[in-house]
Amino acid sequence: MHELVSFPVYTEALNEYANMEALSQSIRFLGCDGVEAIWGGDETWKLLPPGLALGYHLVFYPDWLDFWRGDEKALLQKFGNREDYASFYGGDDREALLRQYRDDLARAEALHVNYAVYHVSDVSVEEGYTYRWLHSDEDVIDAAAALINEVVGKCEPPFPILVENQWWPGFTFSNPKLTERLLSALHFENKGILLDTGHLMNTNATLRTQREGAEYIMKMLEEHGSLSKYVKAVHLHQSLSGEYVLANTGFLPEHLAADYLTRFGDSYGHILKIDQHMPWTDPSVREVVERINPEFLTHELSSRTRKAREAAIAVQRAAIYGKA
Repeated sequence: MHELVSFPVYTEALNEYANMEALSQSIRFLGCDGVEAIWGGDETWKLLPPGLALGYHLVFYPDWLDFWRGDEKALLQKFGNREDYASFYGGDDREALLRQYRDDLARAEALHVNYAVYHVSDVSVEEGYTYRWLHSDEDVIDAAAALINEVVGKCEPPFPILVENQWWPGFTFSNPKLTERLLSALHFENKGILLDTGHLMNTNATLRTQREGAEYIMKMLEEHGSLSKYVKAVHLHQSLSGEYVLANTGFLPEHLAADYLTRFGDSYGHILKIDQHMPWTDPSVREVVERINPEFLTHELSSRTRKAREAAIAVQRAAIYGKA
């Protein structure tokens, strides 16, 4: 099993390290083998040493299905005008999304990664508060598969494309029939699942302890039966936000900004309280890791600085391996 650090690759993040060797040494000091890179929008990804980026997280729009479908009415309701949504998505039709994913896959290929991961979900700012979904799981899964099939084209991708679960409409890893629907809809063989443990915990607002979270994850793996073999990688973190969700969803906040970008930015704090990305501290996580036995395990933990990132990973690795 290769252990990775989730790492956003952009100038400010890399500035915390004296040079690329210092970054590599930091990763090794943590007991990890490399990073799962996330493109930060500039050209610093080209500075990563060969072999450091073992995985790659593809770009992600939380709310994209209406744009993909060309639903002008829905888009104008959200953004107010065509210029704003074209600016947000980088164009005014689905080719804008296809171009961004193709460019991102090209970056991943240039880094010679072992896999790329793709979120399969769709949620608007308002749905994030109300939990009243506008699109079905099936609608999101079918559209996401169509998008990635178009991006990949007729040839096999050079590395596995792994689909990641969320708790929004789409792929949640809580319904085996929908998991099978998604995997079957991907028209290439080099594919699999990246199981995000915290996102899976977010699908069950009754969880109150890490032990309960571990048991729930194990239950979902059991229910998936032979489909579990497709789990090739894991984003490891824990999220026990059920009490917050029950108290703070089902309604819109009183003062929701009229401007889309302001609404989007304001909602981020709310989302982070749901999707906590906290390190596991309970040893029950060992059973989860042993049960999945992933090829790649990425520590995807909430941290704004190098110091916070390193501290959180040390805590989580201690829970896995029983070291103080």
